[in-house]
Amino acid sequence: MSKKKKTEDKPAQPLPRRQQIVLSGTKPTGENLHLGNYFGALRQFVDLQEEHDTALYFIADYHSMTSVRNGVERRRNTEAVALDYLAAGLDPDRAILFRQSDLPEVTELTWILTSVTPMGMLERAHAYKAALDKGEDVDHGLFTYPVLMAADILLYGSHLVPVGRDQKQHIEMARDMAQRFNRFYACDALALPEPYILEDTATVPGTDGRKMSKSYGNTISMFAARGKVKKAVMGIVTDSTPVEDPKDTNQALFDLWSLFATEAERAEMFERASAGGLGYGDVKKDLLARLMDYFEPMRARRAAFEEKPDAIEEILRAGVARARALSTPVLEACRQAAGIGLPGRP
Repeated sequence: MSKKKKTEDKPAQPLPRRQQIVLSGTKPTGENLHLGNYFGALRQFVDLQEEHDTALYFIADYHSMTSVRNGVERRRNTEAVALDYLAAGLDPDRAILFRQSDLPEVTELTWILTSVTPMGMLERAHAYKAALDKGEDVDHGLFTYPVLMAADILLYGSHLVPVGRDQKQHIEMARDMAQRFNRFYACDALALPEPYILEDTATVPGTDGRKMSKSYGNTISMFAARGKVKKAVMGIVTDSTPVEDPKDTNQALFDLWSLFATEAERAEMFERASAGGLGYGDVKKDLLARLMDYFEPMRARRAAFEEKPDAIEEILRAGVARARALSTPVLEACRQAAGIGLPGRP
């Protein structure tokens, strides 16, 4: 019997942009989504659903199991992420929004990929190395996290994956796993994804100047009560330059303020800062007002959806049915190539 030609022998022609499949996900770990989530990812999601015929966005509740150990809390967090997505403008008629665990086929592909993934690759993962450096007790879930993430990406034949710059390694690892599987089984069952990063919003600073992250406790929430948002904004760390002196605009406060300003407004603000006489407190107050105004329509949408929990569940169930239609042929191709399961099984 003749051997199938390897994928690399006949490189696939790139698809027109609209026909490319876009995929990304968010882990439900407790807090409302923050400015880093929105400007670094969620805003892209809303734009990409208009630019592509197929955009999948999932709530990664399997991934949350490495940090959240309470089932009731996980369900509550999952619903909160769905609300945040819909409030931010994700349209379930255009995009596919679903809960990761509603499609357990992803765990089967995870095992298939695990069987071709070298230990050395996982040992080089940034999250694993960071946990070791902190002296944490690393469990198997965290160690194999990149394999589940690769399965999330590869199961639907994804072409573009919107991620932050620090997540780019996961896309590279997913590509490596796909190439190894395709090479070992002389097939083209798994497509090779590409990362999609917007350079100007790839990293949003937190209130302490580091990357905004829940793990650092330096976030500003999109949908928290005004008092909590105000406390976070007023707590943004600045230097001790007196009001009358020129200000260095290369710091978190001005970076965050700039997210809500036009180019002309930024030029005017930076000129005022360099001239002296501008207080950091004034910038913080203006940032708070702009932030609250910007997210007010989204806050209203979120409150409306919150009144309709059955509608949220219906959206997620409809989303997983559409996601399964994409995943079934990919998983079946992997099964056939690897010689597992019955031919043509559902």
